[in-house]
Amino acid sequence: MNRFFSFGRLGALLVKEFIQMRRDRVTFAMMLGVPLMQLLLFGYAINTDPKSLPAALVATGNDHYTRAIVSALQTTNYYRFDHVAESAAEAERLMARGEVSFVVTIPSDFARRVDRGEAPQILIEADATDPSASSGAVSTLSTLAARALNRERGVAPGAVGGPALDVVVHRRYNPEGISQYNIVPGLLGVILQMTMVMMTSIALTREIERGTMENLLAMPASPAEIMLGKVLPYLVVGGVQVAVVLVTAKLLFSVPFVGSLPLLLGAILIFVLALVLLGYTISTIARTQMQALQLAFFFFLPSILVSGFMFPYRGMPGWAQLFGEILPLTHFLRVVRAVMLKGADLAAIGTEIAWLIGFVAFFSALALLRFRRTLD
Repeated sequence: MNRFFSFGRLGALLVKEFIQMRRDRVTFAMMLGVPLMQLLLFGYAINTDPKSLPAALVATGNDHYTRAIVSALQTTNYYRFDHVAESAAEAERLMARGEVSFVVTIPSDFARRVDRGEAPQILIEADATDPSASSGAVSTLSTLAARALNRERGVAPGAVGGPALDVVVHRRYNPEGISQYNIVPGLLGVILQMTMVMMTSIALTREIERGTMENLLAMPASPAEIMLGKVLPYLVVGGVQVAVVLVTAKLLFSVPFVGSLPLLLGAILIFVLALVLLGYTISTIARTQMQALQLAFFFFLPSILVSGFMFPYRGMPGWAQLFGEILPLTHFLRVVRAVMLKGADLAAIGTEIAWLIGFVAFFSALALLRFRRTLD
């Protein structure tokens, strides 16, 4: 009987497996870290109905009707008026840069029209590049603004008190609210990150497992030359992926492209370079290809959740937004959506480009540092 099955042999095998699990700290950390990270992000950070969205107010008057409407909008917790624009052009620049989600324009003759019994009108422009982020705020503003105005005029709720407030809503950049206009440009960043990081993360570990690392080290090449030799070929692969996604977005999904193609391609080049350097850094940390892929996945998961690709970025709590700022995908999504949908120029996305360049410099230095420490 012991020939076919032995509890003693099974116990020895179990002990051996537990010892190997304990030694493989990366895999063990993934087993505990990934579920914990998912619980925290989905439980605390994900919110499909974002509140406290930044808004700009364009109002030349300072009458009590204007103040009542602004106060009512702030009370909903959807709007946060942290910008007061001097002109419509300034408000336009704020929205193009993504600093505000709404622009509320109250004309200078608003109070006079209300007092005369004429139909007052206000204009609310919403950044609709992400329809889900602004839908909740837009759906409530007409009723709340009208109630606030009637209350300020002394009209009882439900009573007829003169001409109704006319709230004109302009959904900028995506007036039809088509979700593909937001998702498809974002997929460009997600696909590039998934493939570039994963492929380059096994660059060195593959050499070690194949037994060719000694030959690589014996070559008269510096660490920087080895790093560039490993990562630059993947830029060509990234270029092919970019062409496929952009052509597909135009032909199949009719995603508009109103910005500068050279500007977008330049930003993509910086982003892809940051990704391949990140993958190369991971390859200097991992000991096996499996560990490298696990570390790449550990980086990929939070990028998808808190970058603004799947869920509204401004709907997340402050700590999650700060965490998202240290992810390259967050800044690239802002760039690609701003250029494709808003026609943003370099001045509008300059901050995001600077972030991407910073990631390139950081990952380059870290990769070279890790290479010297682990492969001397």
